[in-house]
Amino acid sequence: MSQEAIRARITTKLLRIYGEERAETIIETLFNLLDDASLTVPEQTDLTEEDAILITYGDQVRRDDEVPLATLHDFANETLKGTLNTIHLLPFYPYSSDDGFSVIDYYAVNPTMGDWSQVKAMSVDFQLMFDAVFNHISVQSDWFQAFLKQEAPYNDYFVTIEPNTDLSDVVRPRALPLLTPFETTDGEKLVWTTFSADQVDLNYESPALFLDMIRVLLYYIEQGARFIRLDAIAFLWKVPGTPSIHLEETHLIIQIMRDIMELVAPYVILITETNVPHEENISYFGDGTNEAQMVYNFALPPLVLHTLTTGNAQKLSQWASELERVGAKTAYFNFTASHDGIGMRPATGILSQQEIDDLVERTQANGGLVSYRSQSDGTQIPYELNIAYFDAINSPELTENTPDVAVNRFIVSQAMAMALVGVPGIYFHSLFGSRNWREGVEETGHNRTINRQKLDADDLLETLNDKTSLRAQVYRTYRKMIKIRTAEPAFHPIGEQEVLTLAPELFSVKRTSPDGEHQVIAIHNISDKAIMIDVPVEGSIWTDIISEIDYTSLENTIQLVLEPYQVAWLKAQ
Repeated sequence: MSQEAIRARITTKLLRIYGEERAETIIETLFNLLDDASLTVPEQTDLTEEDAILITYGDQVRRDDEVPLATLHDFANETLKGTLNTIHLLPFYPYSSDDGFSVIDYYAVNPTMGDWSQVKAMSVDFQLMFDAVFNHISVQSDWFQAFLKQEAPYNDYFVTIEPNTDLSDVVRPRALPLLTPFETTDGEKLVWTTFSADQVDLNYESPALFLDMIRVLLYYIEQGARFIRLDAIAFLWKVPGTPSIHLEETHLIIQIMRDIMELVAPYVILITETNVPHEENISYFGDGTNEAQMVYNFALPPLVLHTLTTGNAQKLSQWASELERVGAKTAYFNFTASHDGIGMRPATGILSQQEIDDLVERTQANGGLVSYRSQSDGTQIPYELNIAYFDAINSPELTENTPDVAVNRFIVSQAMAMALVGVPGIYFHSLFGSRNWREGVEETGHNRTINRQKLDADDLLETLNDKTSLRAQVYRTYRKMIKIRTAEPAFHPIGEQEVLTLAPELFSVKRTSPDGEHQVIAIHNISDKAIMIDVPVEGSIWTDIISEIDYTSLENTIQLVLEPYQVAWLKAQ
């Protein structure tokens, strides 16, 4: 599509959102911003099977007298180079709460982590994902402090609500007040705070605010972002009397961001973070060409946990068999763990209430915690399971008595996510076999801290060099599997996928490269029993690219025995 056509498309959407008068105040300034953008196009512009993303904090590993971002870069080069090609740096900006997601200054690097030079240096060795925390900002930000003084244009940068306004239809992701009173120079105002009293929601009805957020978006790309994660984006536009989630204006703003990328940085991937039921989540693909190129596959973490908990893969297989890409260049972001917990809303309609209750009970029995959200009637329901994914998969008794079995159970949970069509996202603490950090929860009072421990880099390296340690066993096995996966064209993120029904205890998926030249049948035994199966195949010789064992088919069938929690990825020769 020509640049003129894309600009016309942007103009049409701005008119739909803002109306003619306000849109006119945006259009000329916006196009001038885009004309002035000076961005360097990388060599690789399309997603490939080589893309695998590490999710980490910028100060995840530390050394005395060393800048944390430099420490992370050095640690990643030593442990991940040639394994993972992308690092998702969780918010590394100055912040006041929520481990970075209450941003004080969008344009700055938290000085306790380093500066932009360390970020730029990391972008030389790894592709980078930045967080665009565009739904809200810290009360300590200059913008909000100017709002409190009612200075223009910031007096219009935040959503204020008149007392007694009916907000009962608003969808709540937390069991906290939706509105927070603040004293301004014009008296007390009730400000919309979706996530906490420290995180004030931005008002996208303001043309000036919209333009400021586009400036931030362009700045992140200038600083080397290949992926832009749109945090909590579903809540962007607010209208009292509506759920104020997934509104048309929100989708249109994301589409404008995509149009902007098409104009100035077509290699940049927008990824939406919308922790909601699956059908709502995938709406952010738009028509497959006009909105996000990637969405978080939020239903996957609870479904994988359910699968390992029950020893039955049927629910996961049924759900995976219905996964469809929307468009030729869209992809799921497949993950099991992140800096947050395991979201329960995405499992709605897939798992029964009893099955969800069973996961809540298992989490608590395995040393985890549960966070709740408020419904419109005031009742509270489980929103998120807060637990290290290793401990979610394994009971303390199993890990203590048979750690090798616990490692195998955990690895098969990760292998299933890596085998699915899409791009794998791997949380730092999963890759290195971290456990529940209850001491951190006691220190902060926040449930999510259980999975956010910061580590000494040299202590971690020493532990990884001890082959008998649990961390080393998880890391070495996981790393080998990632390297196999990222070298295999059949696992291309926009290749084909067919879920196979071989046995209830097996999760099996056939993956085919986009050109049809490469095929892998990925089989995962999620039970504590050895399973013998006949695998229907085409071709005579197949190799398990994990064990490197060859199998010869007889009458288009391979007979295979999988040990408990074994993974076999069979490639046609």
